[in-house]
Amino acid sequence: MAGPRGKVLDELRIWLIPLGILLLGAMAVFGVTVWLDATATDNPRHVLDLIMKPNPVSAQNTLGSAGEVVAAVLAIAITVVAIIVELASNRYTHRITELFVHEPINFLVMGFFVITALQGLWVNLIIDYEPNVGGFVPYVAISVSMVMLTLCLLILLPYFAFVFEFLNPISIVDRIRGKTLSGIADHAHGSTVLKAQQEAVRGVEQLADVSLNAMEHKDKGVSMAGVDAMRSLLVDYQALRPSLAAEWYGIDGRLAHNPDFVSMAPEVLDDLSARRVWFEWKILRAYQSLYNDALNRMRDINYLIAINTRLIAAAAWDYQNQELFEMVVKFFNTYLRSAINAHDIRTAYNVLNQYRLVAEDAIVRDASGACAIEIAKYFKYYGLLSFNAKLPFILETVAYDMCALTQFSFDRKSPATSALLRIFLQVDKESENDTQENALRGVRKAQLKLASYFLLQGDQTFAREVWTDMKDERPERLASIRDELLSVESREFWEVSDRGANFDYLEPRQKQMLLQFFDWFGDKLPPQRATWESVTGKVVPVPADVGGMRPPTSKIPSSSGQQPG
Repeated sequence: MAGPRGKVLDELRIWLIPLGILLLGAMAVFGVTVWLDATATDNPRHVLDLIMKPNPVSAQNTLGSAGEVVAAVLAIAITVVAIIVELASNRYTHRITELFVHEPINFLVMGFFVITALQGLWVNLIIDYEPNVGGFVPYVAISVSMVMLTLCLLILLPYFAFVFEFLNPISIVDRIRGKTLSGIADHAHGSTVLKAQQEAVRGVEQLADVSLNAMEHKDKGVSMAGVDAMRSLLVDYQALRPSLAAEWYGIDGRLAHNPDFVSMAPEVLDDLSARRVWFEWKILRAYQSLYNDALNRMRDINYLIAINTRLIAAAAWDYQNQELFEMVVKFFNTYLRSAINAHDIRTAYNVLNQYRLVAEDAIVRDASGACAIEIAKYFKYYGLLSFNAKLPFILETVAYDMCALTQFSFDRKSPATSALLRIFLQVDKESENDTQENALRGVRKAQLKLASYFLLQGDQTFAREVWTDMKDERPERLASIRDELLSVESREFWEVSDRGANFDYLEPRQKQMLLQFFDWFGDKLPPQRATWESVTGKVVPVPADVGGMRPPTSKIPSSSGQQPG
């Protein structure tokens, strides 16, 4: 939401600036024309005095039509507003009509129009003047009526600008979020708890509806705004939780019949109530629904949901809400399951990246590393699940993310490093076809990258664990993997990729450690097809007569590439 200064600037942009321009323009036209006419008469001052004390007959005629003018302008305003509000409600959410009707500015503007019309009618009624006879002329009331009539005409365009700004879907999303949060803060205690729960649920569902309807109309920006608003609502709600009444956390009555809760077993509902996380569950369930609808259709929404779910996990740590963190882990697992079932490899590729960042954050915040170990087990599970589902690239992505996670843990001297490494070494399994073989080669490459990093940091113990896991591998397979890793010279992947980095790239010093690692195999492996020069940091082909092998090109792509299918 915009800050106080931003709101002031918005008000200036919508109301004061247009109103000032129109007012100055009208005054300039009227002033110049009257001045020209006045200077052409024998008594210019009399013409100017008519502004404050107009001719009673002229004033009466003007006020007689003032009511008709104001009524016509009001009818135009209502017609235009009704049409665009209805269109916006049908496109996004019916809540727009409710928000618009309850907006105080609408009441003030419409009320001002009505008061102006009544003022003109009543003032016209009490004018008691006859030519050559005289009578009562309410000059002050006439002047006020003319000023009000002028303002009615002047504010019409700024009011339309306000309406269009109000109905901007991004603004609607922000208003729904703000009203939902304020409703929770103001009413989630005492006798109004049930009402506050219903309003909170309604706010979340309407934000989800806006995002879903925007997806249907390909309004990516609006859909993303709805996703961001739900995350912001959940994070801001964490600060309110300590002040809420105990009744707020219970799931009963109308709340228990909500579609997200009605199908749950009673013990599950009792568990959500005991853990005091039904509102968090509601928002994450909305995320899950949007995520499933966007699979293979609008992947940017999937990525944003994963990013926001990671930010929710960080907020759970900030507010010491362990139940929320555990719920985030469950939903990340659900995202991966849905992506695998839908064969949406690209989405799984990006969700895994965000899930790994959640685990890395857990290593920083949790001294024991238990949360990161649990997430690593899920990585292994869904990697093997995707492998069996004939989606081998996901397994390869899992391997490189587990490599990065283990390296992150090692750098921070976390006690979880040893367990993470053991889980990582269990990821690979025997292949059934060439495509799966490529994925398993990617797993081995990731393990070799990690071993070379351990050696670079002077730790042979962990590197030896990797070697022990590989010592019975087919020599030809290990040799080809070695040659491919040595041959990759580009840090960046050669296609457009969301992560950007080349999975198989090793720093020059790390390549040197890789050669040291392979020295542990002795003469068991075939000779290299290329050598790595520590001085230049480049790969130099071995002459063709060495081992009867043909020199490779300077760059060898990774086995499966890096671009998700």
